[in-house]
Amino acid sequence: MSEKDEETFKSVDLEQKTEKSPEPDINPQESPSEKGTDKPSTPSTEAKGESTPSTHASAAKVKWTSSVEQFKLKRFFVLRPGTLDHGIEDVKALVNPKEDGPVQGIWLMAEVDHWNNEKERLVIITENTLLLFKYDFVMLNCEQIQKIPLNFIDRICHGTFCFPPRSLLTREGEGVRVYWDKLREPSFTSRWNPFSVEYPFTTFTYHPVSSANEELGRLCDIQNFMEQLTSAAQKAHSKNPVPGKANGVLVLNQPILIEAYVGLMSVIGNQNKLGYCLARGNIGF
Repeated sequence: MSEKDEETFKSVDLEQKTEKSPEPDINPQESPSEKGTDKPSTPSTEAKGESTPSTHASAAKVKWTSSVEQFKLKRFFVLRPGTLDHGIEDVKALVNPKEDGPVQGIWLMAEVDHWNNEKERLVIITENTLLLFKYDFVMLNCEQIQKIPLNFIDRICHGTFCFPPRSLLTREGEGVRVYWDKLREPSFTSRWNPFSVEYPFTTFTYHPVSSANEELGRLCDIQNFMEQLTSAAQKAHSKNPVPGKANGVLVLNQPILIEAYVGLMSVIGNQNKLGYCLARGNIGF
């Protein structure tokens, strides 16, 4: 081999070495970038893993709450198939067409007395009368009827419930109070008698089963009841005015005062729904 060939061979060998030498320098520069791109992905997967149990727990809690509410509602006899329809037909048969006039509407509501006790009621508005029925949905018979002439109604109040400042009782929600003799005030003995019926007004609120379905929601709607009662009372005043009384109905939006202070009986009765036809369970030894 000649000297020239050896020089060209050596130069080529050096060039190959210089071309291969930068390769190890590239890997240290690429590794930090690769590590940087891999790190942010780890917390996102952990966050997803942490959020999944909380959503499952909240969904299970909502499902458990709804099932408990459905179980409580099923205890009401008014929800038994055919019971409410049977009760409506029974009370409609007790309306006197000549005295009361044709039926204009019927509602299922809860009456709240002056001691804050709730009582299940079927309410009918006719052309001339407001009728309140105490109906036994267990035995399917009417136990009591209260008739209020529409031309005697002089005031209708709608609003939330309130109590005196020193009262220990509370009540949530809203109601409607119907007055028919604003000149007569209840006596002292009537105020302290939980069974007194001498009050010149009655108070209604939503029945507990009003949220069971849409049909019961319409049947328990106190807003619709107030509107129809106001219209029917105005027509009754113009058709048959009462001598010595101002004709017309005054509609007010204000808190409804219940003058009860301790009411231990109402607390026990309302918590156990003693004013409703309810399945109480088996009682025995």
